[in-house]
Amino acid sequence: MGLPPDLLRFAGSLLAILLLAGMAWSLKLGPQRRLDSDNAAREAAREALDGFEPVALARDREGRAALLRDADDRLLLIRQHGSHFAGRLLGENASARIENGALIVDSGERRYGAVRLAIADAEAWRDAIARL
Repeated sequence: MGLPPDLLRFAGSLLAILLLAGMAWSLKLGPQRRLDSDNAAREAAREALDGFEPVALARDREGRAALLRDADDRLLLIRQHGSHFAGRLLGENASARIENGALIVDSGERRYGAVRLAIADAEAWRDAIARL
């Protein structure tokens, strides 16, 4: 007794969908992650720079970026990069300005680019970047 052709097509299609979903999951493709909590920002900082332990942070209201400071006054800028986050330690080439109430941070690296952060106390973070 053979299986009906429609059932075989359905089973084959289902198997193909599950295989593609598994591949997407293993490649970490999918919806963009958000920095929806301070703990998420701290974890992203640790992933970006091993051993970075923030003592202060400011998260973008939409969860797309964050600025973090450690006990040595190093500043780490984290921004969304696909479904992951990329981080850069800010140095003397970094600059910051305020536009329309948001902090615009230029890491000084052409490939990383500038990041817009809608954060509280943008002036204090701008001043901290200026002191680098």
